Amino acid sequence: MATADDHRTYSIRQLCREFGATARALRFYEDKGLLTPARKGQTRVYDARDRARLKLILRGRRIGFSLLEIQEMLDLYDHDNHNAHQMAVALRRHRAQIEALKQQREDLDAAIETAEEACAVMERKLGEHRPDLLPGADEYATLLKSRLNPDHHVQPFKARA
Repeated sequence: MATADDHRTYSIRQLCREFGATARALRFYEDKGLLTPARKGQTRVYDARDRARLKLILRGRRIGFSLLEIQEMLDLYDHDNHNAHQMAVALRRHRAQIEALKQQREDLDAAIETAEEACAVMERKLGEHRPDLLPGADEYATLLKSRLNPDHHVQPFKARA
């Protein structure tokens, strides 16, 4: 059963605002055949189908699918015959992408840990040889001077944002 939203139309500006996309991106997706807005003169008019497809395109891009993979998945939604084989293929691709993203997350966590360890080594070495170059060294020196010289009044450390 068709609803009022099924017959609603959208301008390129409305879809860009709603999804945080650029007009250039929507035109690019149109050039690639992923979106097929109607035309009123030079104006693109998007319908509910285009809006749903854009949502799927952006979701697919966000999780790392190529435009070809997105096109294949969009084709699943266009065919109301619920082709089980195509759906099974799409499911396997999604599962594989999830695993790839999890691996990327593990790789990023490992890279962050390595960088933090390197920072700790550098901070320790700087602390031994050139503590004046450490972040916060100037504030520490000023506070230390104020504590050693009671006539010199200085505000304690400010909280960092």
